[in-house]
Amino acid sequence: MQVVGLGLVVAVLAIILRGNRPEMAIMLSMAAGIIIFLSMMGKISSVLEVITDLSDRANISMVYLGTILKIVGIAYVADFGAQICRDAGEGAVASKIEFAAKIIVLVMAVPIVVAVLNSLLKVVP
Repeated sequence: MQVVGLGLVVAVLAIILRGNRPEMAIMLSMAAGIIIFLSMMGKISSVLEVITDLSDRANISMVYLGTILKIVGIAYVADFGAQICRDAGEGAVASKIEFAAKIIVLVMAVPIVVAVLNSLLKVVP
């Protein structure tokens, strides 16, 4: 509820500011996004603890888990940056951010895909 309330207040203020001071509206939007992101960090750390505990129980290498978490982080940060660019009216830059993030995710996923394929090759004669 707090996040929605903050978002609505910022949206109304941004609409008011956009007429006279569009640069301030963008800065307000960015600040609200950062505040919301930082307020969610506690919840993210709780999820990471649960995932780490489950991976320990399942004997999954922390290397793979770390890579997957980095991929998720890249996706979230890229989406956040792209949305900020869209708010600023820079849709083309937002698209480039998303494209770059997809390439980075693809590159980071290669070792995991290779490990899965190697495991399959060991099972299948």
